[in-house]
Amino acid sequence: MHNLSATAIKSAKPSDTPTKLSDGGGLYLLIRPKGGKYWRYDYRFAGKRKTLALGIYPDISLAQVRKAHLVAREGLSEGTDPAEVKKINKLTKNLAGSSTFEGLAREWFNQKMGDKSDSYRERTWRILGKDLFPSIGNQAISKITPVELVAVLKKIENRTIDIAHRAKQTAGLIFRYAIATGRAKTDPTRDLGGVLKARTKKHHAAITDPKEVGRLMVAIDGFEGTIVVKTALRLSALLFQRPGEIRHMEWQEINWHENRWEIPARKMKMKVEHIVPLSRQALELLLELQKHTGRGKYVFPSARGASRALSNNGVRTALRTLGYDKDTMTPHGFRAMARTILDEVLNFRIDWIEHQLAHAVRDATGRAYNRTVHLEGRRQMMQKWADYLEAFAQRI
Repeated sequence: MHNLSATAIKSAKPSDTPTKLSDGGGLYLLIRPKGGKYWRYDYRFAGKRKTLALGIYPDISLAQVRKAHLVAREGLSEGTDPAEVKKINKLTKNLAGSSTFEGLAREWFNQKMGDKSDSYRERTWRILGKDLFPSIGNQAISKITPVELVAVLKKIENRTIDIAHRAKQTAGLIFRYAIATGRAKTDPTRDLGGVLKARTKKHHAAITDPKEVGRLMVAIDGFEGTIVVKTALRLSALLFQRPGEIRHMEWQEINWHENRWEIPARKMKMKVEHIVPLSRQALELLLELQKHTGRGKYVFPSARGASRALSNNGVRTALRTLGYDKDTMTPHGFRAMARTILDEVLNFRIDWIEHQLAHAVRDATGRAYNRTVHLEGRRQMMQKWADYLEAFAQRI
């Protein structure tokens, strides 16, 4: 027999002390003096009195909490403690927020994105928050139609085709997660093949002419910005890793004994641990910067706080300040610059170069090389590259 009604719960007012409105069977609504209303279930397990939190009203309705309460009591009768983490997850998977697109998206993000790179997580969350939540976030995920989704994606497409494709892909992952967890039956993105304009292949602007490379290095040496940005700029050229990997470099990843930067697999695009040998010049830059940022997590912390990495605009803005626009040189362009010069001017083996770029490189049998293959050769290559940049810049 239940004691509460939806009307009684809605009209209940707080008092000076916490108030409990019982629904029977140990289930009650706890009303805090400040007005917060919380569902609770009191029970005994193994001779001890325990309390299980079942959510917040009105996020969790009376009907929803009664279902969760019933499941908890059934488990208890079978000798299972409802407070166990796994049991709680089962009880709460259909509760508030999880029936809307935003609720499912947040749940999916927390469960599925933990092993992704920081840059991928940031980009995905930006798409959700800026492009998808404002349009369909509050809608029940099971009710969203292909037509509605097309309208959202076309609006994004008017701004940028690439982000529209990324948004479609992200939405598809969330819809399929909803299907797998029993909260949707279809994925409307599967009916949208060809609805968006085709992506155009994006080429990052890069300087590859040796003389212009020298001019760029001279300009970088004369950069008058902060030591964090200037060092990030110089190491972008010396190490030629992806911009996001440079920005999120951590002091704990520097192996001073072996003179190398060891990037964990979770940060890499290919999800394979990557080793970057550090030249004498790179080590000197890091040792100097360590005096300024060495007590924090990131080698290149954000100006807004040491708990965050340098913004992706840091190196890009520095290049603009030096007079290099987006059609001449980009942070990603340092990779193409190194690849071209190492191959065509310094005549290093292409597989060494590709491996150092952290591209997928396979041996004659088709197997992927492990992270330490040709490490000594790559170490020599990285030193020769640093010497080349240093000497060439001095000749300009």
